[in-house]
Amino acid sequence: MSTAPSFHRYVALGDSFTEGVGDPDPTRPNGLRGWADRVAEVLAGRTDDFGYANLAIRGRKLDGILAEQLEPALALEPDLVTIYAGANDILRPRVDIDGLVDRYDVALGRLAATGARVLVWTAFDPGGSAIYRPMRGRFALYNELVRAAADRHGADIVDFWRLREYRDWRYWDADRMHMGPAGHQRMATEVLDVLGLEHALEAHPLAEVVVPPRGEQLREHVTWVRESAAPWVHRRLTGRSSGDRVSPRYPVLGRPTLD
Repeated sequence: MSTAPSFHRYVALGDSFTEGVGDPDPTRPNGLRGWADRVAEVLAGRTDDFGYANLAIRGRKLDGILAEQLEPALALEPDLVTIYAGANDILRPRVDIDGLVDRYDVALGRLAATGARVLVWTAFDPGGSAIYRPMRGRFALYNELVRAAADRHGADIVDFWRLREYRDWRYWDADRMHMGPAGHQRMATEVLDVLGLEHALEAHPLAEVVVPPRGEQLREHVTWVRESAAPWVHRRLTGRSSGDRVSPRYPVLGRPTLD
């Protein structure tokens, strides 16, 4: 007899990582699918009374996630909660990581106190990225503090830091900030594995590795700066967020779309 758990009410909290940015699907709310939808689809196949809510909104920093999503999540009385918060804070010029994770710890305590199974993430290792490598120490400190908070509250951890395949840019979107479809599929697999659930998810096919001529590489980099990096910096300077006019994809519990 299988001892794998069955979940009936799954609520996902967070930012663009959980909203599904980088994994387009025009048939779904906000035009996205993402790893959380993929996980929910598997969970829905395990029980008839399954409900899924995704409250994540791109661009949200930790305090925004907690202020906007924590109480609605608790009201949904989930038996499974996933939350990834803090990445947008770490990328700011200045951040008090100890204070940040202290507030995160309180929220994890409230979620765990409901009896729900709680799953969190470490941040990925930016050592393979020339863009993010200078902040590697920040990411490592955040990870250690999150691990300690998860231990205190009995939360599961997806150790993003140790998933070395994410050093392969084929797992990422062209904006170099969000996972692409292959990355979201890989993350869904990892979440289900950490939860101890059997599934039939297969790795997303990766494009052949082709090293373009240097001139083309330069043009691609200029395009990335113009279309991704510059808008991101402009939003930071003007106090705006990519999620300012975005609503949660699934604010109430419901059965997910099955692919």
